[in-house]
Amino acid sequence: MKNFTFYSPTLFAFGEGEAKQTGELVRRFGGTKVLLVTGGGSVKRNGAFDAAAASLDAAGLPWLELSGIQPNPRSGKVYEGIELCRREGVDFLLPVGGGSVIDTAKAIAVGVPYEGDFWDFFSTRTPDVSLPVGVVLTIAATGSEGSDSTVITLEQGGLKWGNKKSDIYRPKFAVMDPRYTCTLPAYQTACGAVDMMSHILERYFTDTTDVALTDQLCEGLLRTIIAAAPRALAHPDDYAARADLMWAGMLAHNDICGTGRTQDWASHQIEHELSAFYDCAHGAGLAVIQPAWMRYVLPHDPARFAQFAVRVFGCEMDFRSPEVTAREGIQRLTAFFRSLGMPTSFQEIGAKAEDIPAMVAHRAEKPGGFPFGGFVPIQPSDMEAILRIAAEA
Repeated sequence: MKNFTFYSPTLFAFGEGEAKQTGELVRRFGGTKVLLVTGGGSVKRNGAFDAAAASLDAAGLPWLELSGIQPNPRSGKVYEGIELCRREGVDFLLPVGGGSVIDTAKAIAVGVPYEGDFWDFFSTRTPDVSLPVGVVLTIAATGSEGSDSTVITLEQGGLKWGNKKSDIYRPKFAVMDPRYTCTLPAYQTACGAVDMMSHILERYFTDTTDVALTDQLCEGLLRTIIAAAPRALAHPDDYAARADLMWAGMLAHNDICGTGRTQDWASHQIEHELSAFYDCAHGAGLAVIQPAWMRYVLPHDPARFAQFAVRVFGCEMDFRSPEVTAREGIQRLTAFFRSLGMPTSFQEIGAKAEDIPAMVAHRAEKPGGFPFGGFVPIQPSDMEAILRIAAEA
């Protein structure tokens, strides 16, 4: 295990009805005027928006709303939010929804006190000051409610990039009521399960030795998601399944599973190009890319892939040929994604093999674009090969 520093200051209010604490929590963390950041109408149909607004009203906190945040959130709404906060004297951001609204709020929060372009924090700079952010979560997926990460698409050029990571992005609090996720469409629930599994796998596949503890944390979370997701899809009101998924999503990405080990993140980097080109749901894109990446890099460490197969999917170990077990594990993962109704091929998300060279070139525009990946360094030829495996699936 490597040396590490781990800091996770977010307060979590978990359980049914906890949105009633929102106003009190905003005050506790210094807010006096709040910008509610929302997407479509789902948060107003499921009651989350009304509960948060009522709690702010009860606490005597003025608020206004920035709505219309889209999946794969765009820079335009970030610029709009920065201008709105400055004009109205907003000093606290409260996204109500899932990863897209949280990521947008995080970007607004670092952009308001900064004199330059917020996009600097996605290319060359790390912020040293931010407005505080709280969260009322309604989708179990990205883990942004507890992470140091945010991803925004710059509309000029279609660049989908993550921030230069900093603990300053971690929310002050997150209200997590699993009941709000019960009305999600099945597709969103499934995309969320894939996203959180991928967050774990990006940490699990490592060259760092002596990481037995975090291996088992990763494996336990993966097994929990594999058990809970089908239950939530079959019975949308299954509170226990929804609760497992919501807490697993946070634990998958607040980095507790990644402490002391080199992490990969190649699948996410490749998927960012896929969703930048085709605007597919992030989880759906990962369901296509993650197994393709696994097939491509398997020869680097068949034993680790075999361990994944045995411990997560219960495959029987082939001691003479660990690669056989490893491939069975990848097949089981792919079959699980399909069982959730997720795409596992280019064709299913409308991607085209002829666009692969353009996606590789697009990735190269990012500062430090190649190589990337902490398990196997990915060069342009590797990225192309992985995308072609996905195209041929």
